[in-house]
Amino acid sequence: MGTLEVRHVTKTFRVGRGLRGGRLRAVDDVSFILEQGKTIALVGESGSGKSTIARMLAKLETPTDGQILLDGEPTATRGRALGRYRHEVQMVFQDPFASLNPFHTIAHHLERPLRLHGRAKSTAEVDAMVTALLQRVNLVPAGQVARRRPHELSGGQRQRVAIARALAPGARFLIADEPVSMLDVSIRLGVLNLLARLQREDNLGVLYITHDLATARHFSDEIMVMYRGKIVERGPSDQVILDPQHEYTKLLLAAAPEPANHGQLRAEVLAEVEERRAVATA
Repeated sequence: MGTLEVRHVTKTFRVGRGLRGGRLRAVDDVSFILEQGKTIALVGESGSGKSTIARMLAKLETPTDGQILLDGEPTATRGRALGRYRHEVQMVFQDPFASLNPFHTIAHHLERPLRLHGRAKSTAEVDAMVTALLQRVNLVPAGQVARRRPHELSGGQRQRVAIARALAPGARFLIADEPVSMLDVSIRLGVLNLLARLQREDNLGVLYITHDLATARHFSDEIMVMYRGKIVERGPSDQVILDPQHEYTKLLLAAAPEPANHGQLRAEVLAEVEERRAVATA
C-alpha cells in the first residue's frame, strides 16, 4: 500500500521589506500520512495554511524544514526524480477558470501529460486515452468535448477536465484544493461524487482541502483541523464532527449554516471558549 507522508514540515515566508520586514510561519511542524485508498479532509478557515500544504505536496513550494516522503522515501526537488514524483502525485486546483489554458483545446490539455509521462506515444494511443479519460469524468460525447476550448464549457465541466488531466499521468495521489468552492451549489455534489468514485476505482489517496465540514464528513475517512499553521485536531470523520475536542473545531461547527439551532449552539460554544480562556489566564 503506497503512502504519501508529511513529516514535521514547516514553511516560513518573508513578508515586508527592510526594517519592517519579518517572517510568517504559514505551516508549523505538520505531520500526517495519506494512504492509497483513503481520503483525508484538511479543514480550516482561510489563511490557516491548508493551501500552503497543498502547494508543498505538489512541489510548487519547498518546505523550510521537514520532509515529504513517497512510499517511505524522501522526494526530490529537481531533475528526473521530481518528474517521477509528479507522475504519482497530482493536484486539482481550486479555480477551473484559471487552471486551464484558454488558448488550447481540451484534447491538448490531456494529450500533454500523456506524452510527457510516457503513458502514450502514437497518435492513435493518445486519442484513445483522451477519449477514455473524458468518458471517465462523464464528459460525453468525448470527441466533441475534446475539440472545444475551456471557455466553451461550464465551470463544472472545466473542473472535470482538470480532474481528468490529473489522472492522465497515472497518479496514485490527488491533492484536491477546494475543488468545488468556485462551482455552483447545484453541481458541487456531482463533482464530489465523481472524485469519490475515481478514488474507489483507482485506489487513490485523496487529500481533500476544504472549509466545508459537511462535505468533509461525508467524503473523507479522516478529518484534520488546521488553525494558524498547526493541526489542532484529527480523527475519524464522524468522531471529529459529532464529538469535537478542540475549541477551534467547535467554533467551526458553530459557524456552519446548520443545524436549525445554530444560533444557540454558537452562543454555547462561544461561552465555553470564553470560560476556558478566563480559567487559563486566572
